[in-house]
Amino acid sequence: MATVTMSFILILFLSLISKGFYACSLDNININTIRSGREIQGKPEWNVTVINNCNCPQLLIKLSCKGFQTVENVDPSILSIMDDKCLLIRGKPLEGFASVKFSYAWDPPFILLPSESIVVGC
Repeated sequence: MATVTMSFILILFLSLISKGFYACSLDNININTIRSGREIQGKPEWNVTVINNCNCPQLLIKLSCKGFQTVENVDPSILSIMDDKCLLIRGKPLEGFASVKFSYAWDPPFILLPSESIVVGC
C-alpha cells in the first residue's frame, strides 16, 4: 500500500513539474519592433515581429494597440485593428516557436503588448 501511495505522489509531483516547464502564457509572446530605415509619407516605417516562444500553439492572440495608426496599409489577414485591440493572424494559431511579421509607418512607434491568447495542444 505504501508503494502505491509513494508511486502516486511521485507521478503527481512529476506531472506538476513538467507542467511548469511546458506551460505557456502571454509571457511567451514576444514583440520586437525595429525601424526599417524607410519613410512612407514622411513617417518612419517600423518592422514588427511577434514570436511565440513556447512549444505550444497560441491562438486568438490579441495585442493592446490603443490609438494605433499607420499611413502604410497593414494586411488585415496579419493584423486586424478592432478599437483598442488588434487581432493577430485572424485568430489562427501561432505555432510554437513560430513568428509573424508586419510593418507600419507612424511617428512615434506604438508600444504593442500581448493582451490575450489561448494556449492549445499542451
